[in-house]
Amino acid sequence: MDPGAVDLGDQATFADQGLDLDGYWRTLRDTAPLHWNPPAGGRRGFWVVSRHEDIMTTYRDDTHFTSERGNVLVTLLGGGDAGAGRMLAVTDGPRHHELRKILQRVLSPRVLDETARAVRANTRQWIREAVESGGCDFADRIAGRIPMTTISKLLGLPERDRDLLLGLTKAALSADHEDGDGVDGAGSDVDSELDSEMARNEILMYFMDVVEERRESPGEDVISLLIDSSVDGVPLSDEDIVLNCYSLIIGGDETSRLTMIDCVRTLADRPEQWRRLKHGEVAVDTAVDEVLRWASPTMHFGRSVVRETELHGVRLRPGEVVTLWHASGNRDERVFARPGEFDLGRTPNKHLAFGYGPHFCVGSYLAKVEIAELLKALRDFTTGFERTGPARRIRSNFLTGFATMPLRFEPDPCGPKEADRG
Repeated sequence: MDPGAVDLGDQATFADQGLDLDGYWRTLRDTAPLHWNPPAGGRRGFWVVSRHEDIMTTYRDDTHFTSERGNVLVTLLGGGDAGAGRMLAVTDGPRHHELRKILQRVLSPRVLDETARAVRANTRQWIREAVESGGCDFADRIAGRIPMTTISKLLGLPERDRDLLLGLTKAALSADHEDGDGVDGAGSDVDSELDSEMARNEILMYFMDVVEERRESPGEDVISLLIDSSVDGVPLSDEDIVLNCYSLIIGGDETSRLTMIDCVRTLADRPEQWRRLKHGEVAVDTAVDEVLRWASPTMHFGRSVVRETELHGVRLRPGEVVTLWHASGNRDERVFARPGEFDLGRTPNKHLAFGYGPHFCVGSYLAKVEIAELLKALRDFTTGFERTGPARRIRSNFLTGFATMPLRFEPDPCGPKEADRG
């Protein structure tokens, strides 16, 4: 495949079902591990890093690269991120370290026991109901509920707002265009970006109102914690808090939701792997890592060059954009044996689904809990499941996955009885 024929800045590239992106990534890793994606469609050009080792090296290097000019293509190519220096994901240096410490106080394994129990109870209830009813659109009924319910509770948001917030988070970084064949339609990138920008603004305005209310009446939730926090003795501003709430609601939903949807699709298509899980032949924690590697829901993150450096003999100059593609790194033959195989027993599994280095996802533990409880509930309540209709892909050059996933479940007559449920 000619790498020059693929434009990673174009959302349509990832909606083209005839395009062999696995072959494209393999070509880049073998022949052009640092590839220039030229300007196109009014977008500036950018560098593409495809090898696992190079991605990790770049993530670790906060001397030559910064996230403060954006960390995804839409902001990297659009002139920067309004949250730079205030939102954890696009803040570097000592301030990033201090913000991260604040959020780790509520997102570390040590303090999330009660949240993990709630995730388990909710997941088992919703899976049991779906199995007893015969089937559902898994993307809507299950995957659309577990992460959003969890992060909303941590933020202290009312239950009545969850559907609104789910719709906004879906639209903020991707589009869901329908057509007759189950694949995203060909809505323009311009229309998609306008819709996404409106959704992002609505999320910010929503949290502006919540922060104002919480200052008047604080509770025991993440927003109240942020209001009561400071960096270098200076309290976080309303804007600081709103931007980090935006990051938490987006991050707390997208990775888990899209990974869950991809998980059931993959298991439905690979009955031998489902049997390994069902019969306890693989550890759930090991299976979770493979599910994350395989789905790679965030296809890339990016950095801007702040100090001249070199990679694979190419000079990278200040101001240039470098994108790091998990979609490729998680299939790198140099790191993963038989990377094109879905193997729930894979170990070690140094996947990049949560990034790497100083910006490693602060919510990774919670995401793993959610996916693990899904696998356990599927194992306990069903003997298997199958797709009953086409699954519609989302449209994005940042996220990958499906907007719909109709499934039929086969109940397990030997599953947990009423007294054992929960």
